[in-house]
Amino acid sequence: MKLKPFLLVFILIFFLGACTGAPKKPKNLISKEMMVNILIDAKLITSANTISRRTLAENGVFPDSYIFNKYGVDSTQFAQSNAYYTYKVNDYEEIYTLVKDSLDKLKAKYKALQEQEQREKKIKDSLKAIELEALSKKSDSLKTVKDKDSLLVETPIKTPQEEGVLINPVSEK
Repeated sequence: MKLKPFLLVFILIFFLGACTGAPKKPKNLISKEMMVNILIDAKLITSANTISRRTLAENGVFPDSYIFNKYGVDSTQFAQSNAYYTYKVNDYEEIYTLVKDSLDKLKAKYKALQEQEQREKKIKDSLKAIELEALSKKSDSLKTVKDKDSLLVETPIKTPQEEGVLINPVSEK
């Protein structure tokens, strides 16, 4: 299930509420604070991309029912409360201002976290590059020392015949 039925119910109730006059306050009216939280969650879930939605569905999480279950409300209760607040424009404006402010704060918070992660990644990458450069120089200096070390210089060993020296044979008695 997608949030389209959720939004269709919202729009339908909005238009029906506008035509029939002031709705009565529902017995189980959702508080403004809970409406703000429900609308924030609904916005976050609707902004999820297709892959995230597929992952949610594969894990048995369906956005609209998830939100209703999370807050212990049903779609009828939400629709009635939404219709009531829609008619009370000042209340509805207050709710949506809180939703927008909350979403803006979340966006700023996650943007700051993302920037912090990028800075940390750059530092780690810089340190890794310095480390690799130091290791590279160290191995180069070892190679230079090896080239200069007289003990490691390979000199061919000449046989006595090559040097022109005769060996005196040991005589047997």
